[in-house]
Amino acid sequence: MPSSFHLAVQPQIQELAQHYAQELARRTEERIQEMENDNTAHYLLYAVLGVSVEEGKMIDLYQNKGRFLYNYAGKFLERAVLCCFQARFPEAASMRIPNSQGLRPKEFEIDCVIGQKALEIKWRDATTDGDHITKEHTRINAIRDYGLIPIRLMFFMPNREQALRVQKTLKTLYLGIGGEYYAGDEAWKYLAQKTSIDLKAILENLTNTRV
Repeated sequence: MPSSFHLAVQPQIQELAQHYAQELARRTEERIQEMENDNTAHYLLYAVLGVSVEEGKMIDLYQNKGRFLYNYAGKFLERAVLCCFQARFPEAASMRIPNSQGLRPKEFEIDCVIGQKALEIKWRDATTDGDHITKEHTRINAIRDYGLIPIRLMFFMPNREQALRVQKTLKTLYLGIGGEYYAGDEAWKYLAQKTSIDLKAILENLTNTRV
């Protein structure tokens, strides 16, 4: 039987989903209208490579929509996870800490702080950039210097081998300084265990309702 925390947060998650779905639809429609006046001279190269004008239009459209979708998916899940933690721990909040490791950036933002735990919330991280590892290493060391325990929650794993290698390295970095790293099913389980809220079940129910 769902916990009282689960039942209490469910309407909030539904409202968040509706809000971000509407924002995604609005931004996509705006971009479609803007693209009506776009310069399409680059379609010449598409044609050279065997891509028709119509297919080129669809590729450009979905490239734009994809950027919006990834952005709003990340924002929605971050807010939804924060809602779950705040339902169970009212003091949970985001915060900024100084960068003790260098001059840039001056500060790091932590998605959710509960007591001594500093949680980084990611819906999915498909980066293959080596600089990403360096930046994350700097960030988690700054968190440790501030007296907090860095914890990474990433709810969906990337598919490509190089991106998976980056995540394996990040896990090693987190564990190496006494932090914690949870990805995929482990992230959902961590959230459910700490909050008594099965967010994945709420999202699946929302999906079934929409269908």
